[in-house]
Amino acid sequence: MKSPDISIRTYEEATDLQALSTIWFEASLHAHAFIGRERLLEQRILIETQYLPSAETWVACHQGKPAGFISLLGTFIGGLFVAPEYQGHGIGRLLVAHALKLKGELRLEVYTENAQAFSFYKSLGFEELSRRAEDDEGLPFENADMLLKG
Repeated sequence: MKSPDISIRTYEEATDLQALSTIWFEASLHAHAFIGRERLLEQRILIETQYLPSAETWVACHQGKPAGFISLLGTFIGGLFVAPEYQGHGIGRLLVAHALKLKGELRLEVYTENAQAFSFYKSLGFEELSRRAEDDEGLPFENADMLLKG
């Protein structure tokens, strides 16, 4: 699979909610295993009821099937997730490029323990601005604040 097989479209809650929730959960189990399955299950409810409905979300599809997504809150990337079976095929890069074209600059926070994602963002040109020792819920998971300018 190469990027020409991928199309990007806007999120449609009626048809995409469960597919994107599944992508988020499966990718998070791999990338954020240090958080723990129970906490991820709790967060999945918030993904479905709060985060996806309130964000500007773009869906990357392979042959019409959602393969990944990026959710934006203004210029902040609230989430970038690619289904495990589609990782490594350029989908994340396409989604970031799409969002950067729309917004002109992008900001995000990434768990530093998620070395793969941290390296991915650095390879795209994101610059680390700062770090904080705790996540949004006050738990001891370090986050890096990063910025990419178009």
